[in-house]
Amino acid sequence: MRPSTRSARSSATSKTTASSGDLSQMKVTTQSLQASLPCMMQPSHSIVSVAMPTGSREPVTKTLSGLLQLGLGPVTGGQMAGQAATPATTASERFRDLVGAAPEGLWRAPGRVNLIGEHTDYNFGLALPFAIDRATVVAARRRQDNLVRAFSCTLESQAIASLDDIAGKAPSYFEPWARFPFGVIWAMARAGAAVPGLDIVIASDLPIGGGLSSSAALSIAVAIAVNDIAAAGLSKAEIARAGQQAESEVAGLPCGLMDQLAVLEGQAGAAVLIDFLSLQTEQVPLGLGPLVVINTRVEHANAAGAYADRRNACEEAARELGVPSLRQATLEQVEDKLAGELRKRARHVVTEDGRVVEAAACLRNGQPIGDLLVASHASLRNDYEVSCAELDLAVDVALGSGADGARLTGAGFGGCAISVGATAEDLVTAMSGAFARAGFPQPEVFAVAPTDGAGRLA
Repeated sequence: MRPSTRSARSSATSKTTASSGDLSQMKVTTQSLQASLPCMMQPSHSIVSVAMPTGSREPVTKTLSGLLQLGLGPVTGGQMAGQAATPATTASERFRDLVGAAPEGLWRAPGRVNLIGEHTDYNFGLALPFAIDRATVVAARRRQDNLVRAFSCTLESQAIASLDDIAGKAPSYFEPWARFPFGVIWAMARAGAAVPGLDIVIASDLPIGGGLSSSAALSIAVAIAVNDIAAAGLSKAEIARAGQQAESEVAGLPCGLMDQLAVLEGQAGAAVLIDFLSLQTEQVPLGLGPLVVINTRVEHANAAGAYADRRNACEEAARELGVPSLRQATLEQVEDKLAGELRKRARHVVTEDGRVVEAAACLRNGQPIGDLLVASHASLRNDYEVSCAELDLAVDVALGSGADGARLTGAGFGGCAISVGATAEDLVTAMSGAFARAGFPQPEVFAVAPTDGAGRLA
């Protein structure tokens, strides 16, 4: 499989007194996750077959936003009316129906909320995400041939390819959703894993394209399943890289390593402080709450080009400042030496890194972080320009309903906001009324809790 053209994620700015000069003094403990994998594949001449499992044999055609729809939305496949089947139940039952045998195991990867530190990962900065109690589950079993068959319970769609197809074909030969599981298999094979033929069934209760890392949850769930079945022995760092490569090089969704590391390193009751320069992580107690997500139901439509524009602007800003990345830049340099759009983009990155440092310190000391969240949203709205009317309204309503702080979470251009300090019950009526008055679709409001990272369920 030849990699697709990379695009980039976006970011925004806000005002804080900390500069990146403070960040080099931050001590980050726990394990180092440095690792690297080859990210290119040689082409070959194999064929992919993609078909619906029942009825019509026509392949499902999806747009870029449809890339996020394999097992990334609320589970629908296999559910009876009135039942709230869990992803694990759905994946297990559908696997038995489709394969005629029990899976070798079930593997779970949670979504994540980024508490603060947006668009900093690809700028070698800092972020403070946490894994949440919604997840993607993969049921999988080794096959006796060299075929990989993946089934999405969300799309009711099946994709089949040989291991040779996965190694040799360009991503465009695969259905968009299939590029995630097939991309993970490609990346793991490149890392040295002896991947066998596989049957894979995927189910999830994560919202589609909502900025909660549904795509990373999918990629990591497949990766840890393959790692176990193939006895590959890949480290968490290598698994994170494989998931990132599947998204960036194959699925064409540009990303840094934040989502994969958050999904893998999550811990109940804690956020994960990630330093993308050293790739070190630290568990930071997350005792504040309540934590509530407001899903605006606005998908990241046509966002890939905007991500790329912002990433390119950050790289250009670093070149103009004469630094390896914006992690090494100071706010004074940004204000004095840059102008226009480059100044705005760089200002967000530098000040956001400062806010992450402050937020981690506050959490360690049991202090509130609401003002930092509000400043982060203002920066993302005004300097990085990745918010939208629905996200701005969600933040305003949360703050007006008793929240200590709120901001958009994820890449922006739609998706979700995170609120701290008000319950879901405090917010749901106010959100419903405000969105109705504005003529927006009704949002989904739900509480989340920091949970353990990816692992095997059974």
